[in-house]
Amino acid sequence: MRRSLVLLSAGLTVLSTGLASAQNNTPRNLILFIPDGLRALKVTPETAPAMAEVRDKGVNFKNPHSLFPTFTMANGSAMSTGHYLGDTGVFSNTIWTNYTSVPAGDTVVPFIENDAVLGDIDEHFKGNYLNEETILKMARDKGFSTAALGKHGPTYQFDHTDKPEKAGLHSIVFDDATGGKIGVALSDEVKDALTKAGLPTATPPRGDNSKAGDAKTPGTTVANVAQQAYFADVATKVVLPMFKARNKPFVLVFWSRDPDGSQHNTGDSLNQIKPGINGPTSMAGIKNADTNLAQLRKALDELGLAASTNIIVSADHGFSTISKESKTSPSAKISYDDTPKDFLPMGFLALDLAKALDLPLFDPNDKNAKIEGNKHPKAGNGVLGKDPTKPDLVVATNGGSDLIYLPSKDKKLAAKTIKALLEQDYVSGLFVEDALGRFPGTLPLSSINLRGKSATPTPSIVVNFRSYASDCGEAPTNCSVQVADTVLRQGQGMHGSFSRGDTMNFMAAIGPDFKAGYVDEIPVSNADVGMTAARLMDLRGARNGDLVGRVMSEAMPNGTVPKAYAGTLKSKPAEGGLMTVLNFQRVGTQRYFDAAGFPGRTLGLEDEGGKQKTAGEKTPAAASS
Repeated sequence: MRRSLVLLSAGLTVLSTGLASAQNNTPRNLILFIPDGLRALKVTPETAPAMAEVRDKGVNFKNPHSLFPTFTMANGSAMSTGHYLGDTGVFSNTIWTNYTSVPAGDTVVPFIENDAVLGDIDEHFKGNYLNEETILKMARDKGFSTAALGKHGPTYQFDHTDKPEKAGLHSIVFDDATGGKIGVALSDEVKDALTKAGLPTATPPRGDNSKAGDAKTPGTTVANVAQQAYFADVATKVVLPMFKARNKPFVLVFWSRDPDGSQHNTGDSLNQIKPGINGPTSMAGIKNADTNLAQLRKALDELGLAASTNIIVSADHGFSTISKESKTSPSAKISYDDTPKDFLPMGFLALDLAKALDLPLFDPNDKNAKIEGNKHPKAGNGVLGKDPTKPDLVVATNGGSDLIYLPSKDKKLAAKTIKALLEQDYVSGLFVEDALGRFPGTLPLSSINLRGKSATPTPSIVVNFRSYASDCGEAPTNCSVQVADTVLRQGQGMHGSFSRGDTMNFMAAIGPDFKAGYVDEIPVSNADVGMTAARLMDLRGARNGDLVGRVMSEAMPNGTVPKAYAGTLKSKPAEGGLMTVLNFQRVGTQRYFDAAGFPGRTLGLEDEGGKQKTAGEKTPAAASS
């Protein structure tokens, strides 16, 4: 690959906001607002006026990037630390930990969007499974006021190593578990403030918004209004007034479950691709998140904090409509009680690999019960091998991509597994652990920053699933469809793939340390969000890994605007001609991953001569290979 003539360090030198704050005698504050699963091009003054105003009056990050695999906890780890997933070890929402997690249900493949599970994993991995410090911890250590409110899992991840029972400063944490047995304890100060504000000390449930339906019953038709209104009320009536009274800089994270939750569970499109995640329920979810942001901004104005508060809005990932279709999958030809005829069942990857490799399949979410006949794993995960306690292969099911672990690092088994995967029409791109060697048709994990200093086990193979754009009448990224390994149904929503529909998240910023009315054409990512947040607050912590984002200096007054380049990385073709191709952009040494997979099977990565273009790519281009 041709190297850029312009080499920029990961932490680009910019005007120190710490110095600027000192000169103005005004402490800078930061609000990081995450509208989970918000697609960049769905934001208009009509659909989301508050977010559109931040984008149009502040900084419009027009070329945004979620990190692959495009999942919540993975990208939350990047925003909270500034590191890529190879360092944080949060490779997806479900990972293999190589030990049995009791809070996760006695399984070796825990779903980690859970406070108790995160605490358990922390304990196993020497007190910090991320292996990097978070911006909330760094801010708390510096004496700032800190808080995180919103969705269970990623909210707590922002300061998961805090110990509320010990003396000293603590972050205020509100999520789905607040008020329950596994929730982070609230201080007496916060409880008193809640009482004075007329708010309960326990988070209300999601209600009908949590209803996903099944193969015969549509899911939800309402947004997550009541629960998020509670979080917004806590933020504006309790937390922000408390922070103002303390008269210290603060960092507040607000993780809005919507539109993600409403898009996942949408009941508008049962077993049908259209309208998919473009129906009224998904749009209500977008409006709900926007209402929360508007309430936060109004409170800042009323409290006199707007002029000293920077706001970064960054979705963790984009979104796609689910497809359950495959012509090659053996599992799709079997009849299941809960799966429509000829559709892929939950756990299809584990089922198909067990058949191809002739290995027994066991369910790690059902006391390692053997999977036979017309059964499928309860949560999609699978352990393969004669002894489920010492598996040859583990599948961690996630959605638009899955993780495969080979505990024995068996290169022959890796080759057989890759051969089997290449035969399936739902696969579009394979990434393999560097230590296993190079395999035709695949690219190494290091090429997408999935190999670093992680504490948790590194996957052996990351499998990206097929994606395409439906004829929904909007931009291709708004019409993204993907095969997904999930309990959710065709027509509902998912993410996780290397589609540009999933990597193109919404990003914008506004505040005293950002330019006004600025359109940023060069690529930015969620790892950059973490690094920029740290720079804005002048936070510095210990660093274990080197896979870090850059400070988005071009968005700041007097900041330098670096050059960007476009590039492509191609694997050697496998037998049959399939190649994993990676389209990326580059700023200095930083790579930004647009889309990857087999050309023609990934949205944004079309066959030669294809008419469809990737949305959002308008940077200066100098092809590299």
